[in-house]
Formats: sequence, structure tokens, C-alpha cells
Amino acid sequence: MKLGTIALGLLCSGSALAADTITATHVFPASLVYSRSFLEFVKKANEAGKGEFTIQVRGGPEAIPMMEQPGAVRSGVVDMVYSACAFYAAQVPECDAVSASTIDGPTARKNGGMDLLNQIHQKRIGVYNLGWVDSGIRFNLWSTREPKLDSTGHIDIKGFKVRGNPIYNAFLTNYLGAQVINLNSPELYTALERGTVEITAWTQIGLMDLNWDRYLKYRILPDFFSTDLHILVNLKKWQSLSPKTREILQQAVIRHETESLEALQKLWKEEEAELKKRGVKTVAQSPEAAKRFFEGARAASLVRMKERMEKAGGMENFEKVINLFTPGPLPK
Repeated sequence: MKLGTIALGLLCSGSALAADTITATHVFPASLVYSRSFLEFVKKANEAGKGEFTIQVRGGPEAIPMMEQPGAVRSGVVDMVYSACAFYAAQVPECDAVSASTIDGPTARKNGGMDLLNQIHQKRIGVYNLGWVDSGIRFNLWSTREPKLDSTGHIDIKGFKVRGNPIYNAFLTNYLGAQVINLNSPELYTALERGTVEITAWTQIGLMDLNWDRYLKYRILPDFFSTDLHILVNLKKWQSLSPKTREILQQAVIRHETESLEALQKLWKEEEAELKKRGVKTVAQSPEAAKRFFEGARAASLVRMKERMEKAGGMENFEKVINLFTPGPLPK
């Protein structure tokens, strides 16, 4: 009996040692809604993979600066990263089509878009794109003071101090003609407080998580772009994982693609009502101006994608990526 107990103990110990460990980071602070969603995915994945693997979260931008995280997962400094695709679009130009997309993660999973995007990620930067989560949330321009509309009802932001970011700089500069100040999200609160930024693009949700609603009092319509948050795994690490671990992780992320979409849509309705209570007003462009604005955002991103793809080589997926993620006329 004693020998059997010892043998069982050794067997359990061996199983524990055999379990895969996956280190992970997230680009945003843990307090932000998107990071909380990723941490929820980690929790569910670890529960499903108990005894097979453990995802160990090392932290957010305090562990590895947000713009360095895509490079960190590529080099293997960390095994898994939750990041906006736009943050590494210079290396994976096709990310611009995801940012400008008119679909969501579950749709891309069904239409083959995610399979293609995964292949592109593996080829271009040596990472496995596990999934596109927290999708379906759009962007707006948010302003500290009432924006101006021109005679056609189109937004005119000349004279405003505009915060830039890799996701939407092509649109802000090439279409709206803004002179941007590039800032990462953790720096924006202070910039708003000091008045060095008056307009920023941001998603429909999360403004209150960051306390930006203390200064941003106008939401400008129409919505544009889409959240483009992906879970990436170092390719060599992915290939080293057991087949069972890979299957559990893939199924967990597919479930989270749908669950996070539904949860964030519900949250947006709640936050929209709360922002209105807090005095945030909505400014709508005229219908024709709104159409030009939306199409201008899409076109600016796709033109940048084309330029980057031409420089990087590998134009074979250009039309296919557009048709899958943001169907419409090709940029000239």
C-alpha cells in the first residue's frame, strides 16, 4: 500500500512537471476593460486546461512597455501577448484591414479570415495568431470642447490639439489633415488635464475606466474602425506545446471570441447611458458628411496597408484580406 501511494505520488508529480507553462502579458493596464477581458480568457483557459498547461500572466505595460510587447512575443521573451494588431502593423501590414474592418471576430473565424490572418502572422513575424477577441466595438473621436462642423456638416478639427496613435494616424493626418501628438494611452490623462490634447480617437467603451470622461465631453459621430485585439503566441512555443494543449487553447479562444463580443456589446449600451448622465454630448455629422468620413477612414488605412505591403513584399493577399475583413472598393 505504501509503495502504491509512493508510486501514485511520483506519477502525479510527473504529470505536474509535464504540464506546459505559458507566460503572458497584456498591452493595456489591468484596470482597463480590454485587459480584464483577456484575464477572463486566461482564467477560463486555465480551468479548461487544468493538468495540461498553465498560462502565467506576468503583467501589463509595467512588465513590458506596450509597444514592445509584439516584439517580445516574436523573440520569445514572453510566450503569449494580448495586443492591438495596429501596434505591429508596420511588420504585418494586413493589420490595417482588421482595424478598418466592418465585421467581427466570430465572422472572421467563419469566413476564413482568421485562418488567412494566422498564416500571414506566421510568415511575417513568426507568431501564431490564436484569435481575434473583444471585437465589434467601434471607435469615435472624443473632444474636450465642442467641435466645429463646416458648411457641409463635416467635422473640422483644424486648430485642435489631436492625439495620434498607430491605429488611426493615417486617417487623422491624410484624411482629416490633423497635426497629431503621438501618445500612448497611459500618458493621455495628464495630456488632457494640461490641455496639450483636446481630441483623441478611442473606442466606444473604456473611457470611464481611464477617467478620461472628466475632460472629454463630446463624442463625434459616425463610429469608425473596429477594435483589433489579438492573442498571439510565439510560433516555436506554439509548436512545442502538446497537441491537447493546442486544442484546448484554440477552443477556449473561439468561445471567447463570441462571449467577449456579446459582453462588450452589452457593456457599451450601459456605458453609453452612463456617459450621457455624466454630461458627455453627442455631435453628429450630416448624413453625407458621415458617409465621407467613414469611407475616408477606411480608405486611408487601406492605402497605408498597400504601401506597407509593397515595401515588405508579398502582395498576394491584398485583395483577399480586403474582401474578407472590409469589403468595398479597392483603394486607388
